[in-house]
Amino acid sequence: MTELLSVEAAKERAILVAIALPGQKGATEKSLTELQRLTETAGAEVLDLILQSRPQIDKSLYLGKGKLQLLKLTCEELKADLVIFDDELTPSQQKAIQRQIKSVKIMDRSSLILYIFKQHAKTREAKTQVELATLEYELPRLTRQWTHLERQVGGINVRGGMGETQIEIDRRLIRQRIKKLKEELEKISVQRDTQRKFRDQRYNVSLVGYTNAGKSTLMNQLTEAGVLVKDKLFATLDTTVRQVQLDKQHTIYLSDTVGFIQKLPHQLVASFRSTLQETAAADLLLKIIDISDGDFRLHIKTINETLANFEIPSKRYISIFNKTDIIPDGVNISLIKKEFPDAIFISAARGIGLDKIIEIIIQRMDSDAINRHIRVQNSDGKLIAQLHQFGKNIQVEKCDDWIDFRLRLDEELWNRLKKEYVFEDLSAKGKEN
Repeated sequence: MTELLSVEAAKERAILVAIALPGQKGATEKSLTELQRLTETAGAEVLDLILQSRPQIDKSLYLGKGKLQLLKLTCEELKADLVIFDDELTPSQQKAIQRQIKSVKIMDRSSLILYIFKQHAKTREAKTQVELATLEYELPRLTRQWTHLERQVGGINVRGGMGETQIEIDRRLIRQRIKKLKEELEKISVQRDTQRKFRDQRYNVSLVGYTNAGKSTLMNQLTEAGVLVKDKLFATLDTTVRQVQLDKQHTIYLSDTVGFIQKLPHQLVASFRSTLQETAAADLLLKIIDISDGDFRLHIKTINETLANFEIPSKRYISIFNKTDIIPDGVNISLIKKEFPDAIFISAARGIGLDKIIEIIIQRMDSDAINRHIRVQNSDGKLIAQLHQFGKNIQVEKCDDWIDFRLRLDEELWNRLKKEYVFEDLSAKGKEN
């Protein structure tokens, strides 16, 4: 990639910059603190935080001219080699700032998050998603040659025609690579659909939440999955799915995926759309919230906004407030419980409250199930096996040619069985025998 994204761990010395618009100083300070955590997650050292209050962001330089000169002097004084802006810079702003401060690299929040995602992507799908998002971010910001992409796009039509400039060749190379990556993601999506169809036979539960809220810790407590747990932002990027036996009659698939964050680059949201869609398609979503973070209400807002496009009914959410063992002094948990009366309060790290989560999931599974009375031919072994595997409270009456089942089935499973098998629905006809 370009030098814009080359943060070398433990070597880069960074200054962070943000603009506070009228009435937003408090929120901007919190965002700047989060940017500091992101920078440290990327492996750089933060030297200083600069916050300027302005009525609006300067369209040309982001900062005012005077503040930009002060930033230049601060970079020289502290021997910084990296400046990171809390908002996404336009290509023209980035180039103008770079012309003013030539001795350092200029990044913004979006490019930093993209870099962190690149660091943490492990699976083929995640790596492809991150590369696609990065190229789409880079396309309007070209500042150097991209001829290294010739090998990746197969060397087809990479030579420029008469009068074609290097920047035009670079753009064409990137567009070809973007097209190829989208095709690869489409193939991966087909494979994902196949895997999901298999998991759809069970009840699916997804963990969603702000980054570092404790999703992976909860995943490990419930499944012993060995998911990476670190006190870093975006420590988990790839989706993990595990089967969990809650009791003798209730089995689920539990998934943990990438966390959310403020100002998530729109390119990443687009690239990870299939992952988010799979999360949103779960039967139940556990919304994990870090109660020890004073900004947890803002985190809830970010989660809701990220998933808003998927039109998930509110009844499919359960709010779980995690890290109750490290609530700061002065926080009244009783008031929070009154504000969120249906939420569960736990400490995943200490295993406190996990029994309540399991209890609620089982209650939801049972409430989603429907009483059925169906008649199946004795010869339909596959359907009979499905009913025994996934049905609850099963009562069976056998005859020579058929078997009567009285049982409870999840509604989605019931709808799938009606499409795939032929049987007689006695409950729909009001029959008792």
